[in-house]
Amino acid sequence: MLVAIMPVSARAVSLSDAEAAFLDQLVTASVVLEQRCDGYEVDGSGSVQFGARLLGSPEAAMAMIDAYAAAIKARDGESYDPGKFRPEVSDAAGRTFRRVRAALIKDPKGGCADYGDASVDRGLLRRY
Repeated sequence: MLVAIMPVSARAVSLSDAEAAFLDQLVTASVVLEQRCDGYEVDGSGSVQFGARLLGSPEAAMAMIDAYAAAIKARDGESYDPGKFRPEVSDAAGRTFRRVRAALIKDPKGGCADYGDASVDRGLLRRY
């Protein structure tokens, strides 16, 4: 009964397995770009297509992309659309970001190749 009267923002919300998988890959691809791994660029339509396969629709993929973008803006202290911000996305993205970034710092060449090529294979990045 208490859950019924709690505001949605106060309830513990978790990502579905599909959302977690897409977010993990989305964050991984963004870290590859953030770390300036040579030879990779974003593949926007490929990212949406990959997300749609996992989440069931392009709209669901775009909603996750928007939630991740809002999390980045919130972390950076920029203004963001609070309707798109999801704390569970921000938390999961932060964990993935730290893990992948640490791996890329530890082994830049190997990490860029491994994570970058995996992101290309999934369609989130493309080579140039």
